[in-house]
Amino acid sequence: MQWTVGRVRITKVNELESVGGTRFVLPQASREEIQKLPWLIPHYANDEGQLKMSIHSLLVETPQHRIIVDTGLGNDKQGRGVPIWNNRTEPFLEWLTEAGFAPETIDTVLCTHLHVDHVGWNTRLVGGQWVPTFAKARYVFGKAEYDYWRDNSIEPAHAAVFADSVKPIVDAGKAELVASDHRLTEEITLIPTPGHSFGHMSVHIKSDGQDALLTGDVAHHPCQMAHPDWSATPDFDQKQSAATRRELFSRFADTPTLVIGGHFGAGHLKRDGDAFKYVALA
Repeated sequence: MQWTVGRVRITKVNELESVGGTRFVLPQASREEIQKLPWLIPHYANDEGQLKMSIHSLLVETPQHRIIVDTGLGNDKQGRGVPIWNNRTEPFLEWLTEAGFAPETIDTVLCTHLHVDHVGWNTRLVGGQWVPTFAKARYVFGKAEYDYWRDNSIEPAHAAVFADSVKPIVDAGKAELVASDHRLTEEITLIPTPGHSFGHMSVHIKSDGQDALLTGDVAHHPCQMAHPDWSATPDFDQKQSAATRRELFSRFADTPTLVIGGHFGAGHLKRDGDAFKYVALA
């Protein structure tokens, strides 16, 4: 999938797609509740009310840069909390290359946050060592996010992610730690959107009078637009994540802004009573 925003092009490359099996993330999103939101079907749910979600990377091309936003799960990783996320052997780098984004052509890696499903392809296993996958790229991490996980990766799963997908980037001298409102390029500015994680950031793109918003995990699924109070199980601060969702959605609702989620595709935000809905792009 590919979209154009002024002089910027955005390409979505999936690593993993799922239907159903997501109640551990959004426990309030029962089939009955989802079927009450017919605008979710067929793009974001099936007729039975099962959610459709993906783990993907967004490739952002500006006139000067080739950027990968979030890097999925990665291969050969262990100690993940979800069994199918361990010891993966998917040809994701081949998929990137086929889409026109060979790893050596990427000059910037941007992680909206440092959770397991957003940093995995930061590194790959070579000769028993974790090395940067995108050898010519700078890796941009939010400083607040990095500092938090550096000091609080106590749980084994978090410790494993930091050890194999974040720390090797720092050790290689490729990490750039930035403020949550950092201007990355002429067209791209970060927006602080804490709640899902301590220093979570979203991505605002402006080019030639057009806008796009890459939400990251402010929302895991468009059903959270209808129910901004539905916070995800892995949210760091569920009350804050709900407040952040409502604030961000209010800012961009009823505008031409192209919105693309960290686990769902592109659409436009519309106000719907005291909440919102999502109009998918065909």
